[in-house]
Formats: sequence, C-alpha cells, structure tokens
Amino acid sequence: MSRVPERNIDFGQFGARGIKSFEAVARQLDKLAGHIATPITARRGLLARLHYLTRTDHARAAARAAGLTVTDRTLKAWLGGKRLPSRKNLERIETAYRTVRRQNVARYLLGRLNREGRGTRVELHPLNQSQVDRPRQRIVEYRSLNIRHWDAVVRAWADGDDQALDEAWIDQIVDLGSQWGQYEYVTTVGFAA
Repeated sequence: MSRVPERNIDFGQFGARGIKSFEAVARQLDKLAGHIATPITARRGLLARLHYLTRTDHARAAARAAGLTVTDRTLKAWLGGKRLPSRKNLERIETAYRTVRRQNVARYLLGRLNREGRGTRVELHPLNQSQVDRPRQRIVEYRSLNIRHWDAVVRAWADGDDQALDEAWIDQIVDLGSQWGQYEYVTTVGFAA
C-alpha cells in the first residue's frame, strides 16, 4: 500500500525538528527489549554481549547469521581477555547482539503488545516547531490511538528492515484519518508492553 503522494518530501525546510515516526517506534521497541546497559567498550559490557551470543549453539548460529563470523579460537581469546576485538569487530559484536536480542524477544513483545486482540495504547508526540517562523507553524496536537495488530511492525523491527517498518507503521497510523501525515515525523512515540 503506497502513500507516497502524502509523504513529507522536504521535512525540516522551515526549521521543524523531529524523527521519522517508525524510527521512534524502533527506539521504543529497543527500550522494551532491554539491552545490556554497560557499553561495549567496557570489559564487562563486551563480556556480557559475548556470553549472550555464545552461550548456546543456537545463539552462536544466530550470531553468525547476524554477521559475527570470527573463529572459535578468536572468541575464546576475547572471552579469556587475551586479546581485544578491533573497533570494526566491536561494531560487528554490537550489531549481532542487537539483531539476536531483537529476534529473541520479538515473540514475547508481540504477545504483550497485541494483548489477545485488545492492543496497546500509543502516544504520538508531535514534531518540534519551536524553530519555525510563527506564520508557518501548524497546529499539531498530541494524539493517542490504540493499535491492535502489531505483527508486521514487530516482524519488520526484528528483521531490521526499516522500509518494511515504515510501511507497517504508516498502515497503523492511518487510523488517525486525514491527519496521519502530520505524524510521519514526531519527537517521540510512547507505548508500554
């Protein structure tokens, strides 16, 4: 379902600030997924991610599929503290960790968000227009709506497919009626699971 003619083309031209609403949804889903708080640059954060990615054969296979393709010998050296990963490998570890974490919690989050057909209340906080000249400012209100079908949104998020996530999210917010385009860019999207 393509809605390109109604999409914002020159967002921010007059000073409005915000992010794509699907990016705000992805950030909120990441928060709900609960990642390791210690940064990967700290030894504790690195070890926690490596243990998460190597604790089972299934986890190792998922990590390899997510792009962490180092030998078992290298992993053992990293876990034992004999060697440190390069900056490029740190990025690969972080990417693999986030990808595997998303896949592992997607089913749980989907059940919590769908709530057996009752759905979840979502708050859309409008874009920031404080830098827009007064005559060009639009009246964009805080809105909330209940989303009952999260399947496509969570699937696209777990797969890391931004385009599919954008389309799935737009399919949900069209319930706002003719105003849905005003929420293509937002400051935040809030919901709980």
